[in-house]
Amino acid sequence: MTNTNVSSRPQPRPGILDIAAYVPGKSGAKGAKVHKLSSNESPLGASPLAVEAYRQAADKLELYPDGSATVLRQAIASRYGLKPENIVCGAGSDELLQLLAHAYLGPGDEAIYSQYGFLVYPIAIQSNGATARIAPEKDLVADVDAILNLVTSRTRMVFLANPNNPTGTYLPFSEVKRLHAGLPKSVLFVLDAAYAEYVRRNDYESGIELVSTFENVVMTRTFSKIHGLAALRLGWAYCPAHVADVLNRIRGPFNISAPAIAAGTAAIGDQHFVEKAVAHNDVWLDWLTKELTALGLKVTPSVGNFLLLHFPLETQRNAASADTYLQEHGFVLRRMDSYGLPQTLRLSIGSEEANRELVSCLRTFLA
Repeated sequence: MTNTNVSSRPQPRPGILDIAAYVPGKSGAKGAKVHKLSSNESPLGASPLAVEAYRQAADKLELYPDGSATVLRQAIASRYGLKPENIVCGAGSDELLQLLAHAYLGPGDEAIYSQYGFLVYPIAIQSNGATARIAPEKDLVADVDAILNLVTSRTRMVFLANPNNPTGTYLPFSEVKRLHAGLPKSVLFVLDAAYAEYVRRNDYESGIELVSTFENVVMTRTFSKIHGLAALRLGWAYCPAHVADVLNRIRGPFNISAPAIAAGTAAIGDQHFVEKAVAHNDVWLDWLTKELTALGLKVTPSVGNFLLLHFPLETQRNAASADTYLQEHGFVLRRMDSYGLPQTLRLSIGSEEANRELVSCLRTFLA
């Protein structure tokens, strides 16, 4: 007879079961053809050079990868003018965010993130026994003063997604610098720049300058978005030397696979493909914003490769009804209930076909 007494089995640390699990965007929908626009993936796929490098790596799957990802770090350093020893690679930027929290947070500590920030932040904070403090935003934009008002003697880390997911908004570099200047030197400022390559604003900076200048700033980046390598789970962090040393002590010894190293190295070197992806996004981000606004939807201005769409409260045309209708017609968008934005859907910029057909479908739905 099975013993159902919970106390008789291993128990997780206090607080673990209070964490809301991260729920990714859906992958399927009804209908013969599906346009997945829920996960901010690249509509152009990956660089052909990266795909070929991945295929060639398949000839040596019996060998362990280079545990230091030396070639990849050198390629990243060359692209951005950085020191390779200040770069740490991870299985997506998600792993690096988790490693940072694991290294610098514990019970009794506090970490701050913005109200509509990436949901991995509270998971990383709470899973290490620390307390998450949430700074309210203004008009879906991170509020520097609200963040600084939450800083206490217990604050150990501040997470800022810039640009932010899921809103697509950003803080100009002047505000990022003001935020950093207001933090104690003992607080680690983590700049999550997953969508940096898409931003075309003169007042934006991804964080490289701050990391190069100060001892308490880390910038994380990903290959999942502009480079189209989401399936490989590949990211990198640019850190002060002492932070890089800490991360290298606690990460897995072979946390990046050989095919990922090969594909990432090829991708970072293919700037022609990156420019093509940026150009596609520039055209269709603007087009979708105008077309969807013309349909009567409120669209949050975005600098990323996605848009946050606000639906009316009325039952027949609200976000939940729109999501159901779109799925029935082969379009998968992302519900934002878990972010506290129940009347919104997040739309990834897709192919020309997907973008045009989506607008047509929403026009019918809203009629």
